[in-house]
Amino acid sequence: MSRSRPEHLTHTAPPRPEEDGKPSGPLRPGAWVDDPAAPRNAAAGPGARRGFLTLLGVDLWERFSFFGMAAILVLYLTAAPADGGLGMSQQTATALFATYMSLNFMAGLPGGWLADRVLGARRAVLAGGALIACGHAVLAIAAVPALYTGLALVVVGTGLVKPSLAAMVSAVSGTAKREEAFSRFYMCIQVSALLAPLITGLLAERVTWHLGFAAAAFGMAAGLAQFRLGLRVLDGIGSAPTCPLTRAESRTASRRAAVVVLAGGAAATAVVLGLLPLLAVLALLGLATVCLPFLYLRTLGRRSAVDRQRLTAFAVIMAASAAFWMIFAQSGSVLSLFAAHHTDRDVLGFTVPASWLQSVHPLFILLLAPFAGRLRAPTTTKFAGALAAAGLSFIVMTAAALLARTGDVSVAWLIAVYLLYSLGEVVLAPAGLALAAATAPPGYLNRFLALNGMFAAVGVVLGGQFFRLTAVLPLSYYFLTLAGIALAAGTAVAAAARRLRLHLPA
Repeated sequence: MSRSRPEHLTHTAPPRPEEDGKPSGPLRPGAWVDDPAAPRNAAAGPGARRGFLTLLGVDLWERFSFFGMAAILVLYLTAAPADGGLGMSQQTATALFATYMSLNFMAGLPGGWLADRVLGARRAVLAGGALIACGHAVLAIAAVPALYTGLALVVVGTGLVKPSLAAMVSAVSGTAKREEAFSRFYMCIQVSALLAPLITGLLAERVTWHLGFAAAAFGMAAGLAQFRLGLRVLDGIGSAPTCPLTRAESRTASRRAAVVVLAGGAAATAVVLGLLPLLAVLALLGLATVCLPFLYLRTLGRRSAVDRQRLTAFAVIMAASAAFWMIFAQSGSVLSLFAAHHTDRDVLGFTVPASWLQSVHPLFILLLAPFAGRLRAPTTTKFAGALAAAGLSFIVMTAAALLARTGDVSVAWLIAVYLLYSLGEVVLAPAGLALAAATAPPGYLNRFLALNGMFAAVGVVLGGQFFRLTAVLPLSYYFLTLAGIALAAGTAVAAAARRLRLHLPA
């Protein structure tokens, strides 16, 4: 479903020797990934495997809650009040969903900063998981203010959980097998993404919307319990912040956090009371989302030890990946609406809930990931290929939208779309995480992992804003425009591949 750090808080840990710009070899089980003393050629033992399984368990439940809620949110927002929904227009609901999704990505930067400097990764996961569970529970309340409160709690919680989990996965797996570990991790959590829409979708569409949100809350609570019981096998990983704040820095950070919380609360209250138009607030948040990763990269270029040319190459790759995530994020919004209103879902007299089609995508991820994990290709090739697959998926969607003008289309069109961009996702997603982790200088791991999410948020929010054009343009034009953007980005990466590889981590 991640931000700028004040310059005076920037901390750079002592560098350790690197080879080709990338640390080599796995870490000892108890070492943090940025620990300069961590050996780099020790084999991962049973403790590392148990630690990996503990982290996987909590992420399985966190993804269950996330994908379960994402599968029903837009359908709930656009459903008629008589059917228990909020009766929003499709354009407004899609923009709200895109903003919510992008904020989930964007929240990773303050969340990663808190893990690095205040909480430590373990406490960040525990606190974030509790906020996510509370957020879904609040969404189960049938009231408009509960919508914005619940979404805000989920966003803040996700920002704490995701970068901290990714950093601990990197720590227990070791740098030599980092991308392989991320690929396995990414494949396994698709089990939750597969099951969650089936369970929450059935409860929401066939019983009541708010029961679907309650099921998501249960999932996150179960994940927290599993993580707390398995902490002992992590052998110290993530138990403390990597570079704690001084007392003076804590006071400054607290004041700034209070300003942000008060401003956010005031804006949400104004929207609920009708004093501010929702679309205007969403547009401002979208603009901030697009600008922030570039501003943060500029700060890193001035203050961190990372090579400027490497940082530029990283920025180019990440900016191109935004076009992929722009298409990826359509699954829970635009494609869900297309399934609900333009697709023939009758199977032997049973009308398949529209939210169930959200399970097709993770099913393809599970089937394709073992083959993608064996792919050995440069990072630029992986990104260019993934963008091409995403662009082609929306070429197919363009044809489906043209056919839908005369009646409902076969579900096979959506299945073909999911197949194509799932193929791109299993290649691009773990490669992006591994690239961010390899590029990060010591002391910056969580924040570079969050940067990967920030650029994903750029694509998500742009896709949501572009959908507003469908109020005046045919749906087929919208799909064709997004396809063109993805194909152009993939072509640009392929054309610049040789120069980019000179500066990217090996």
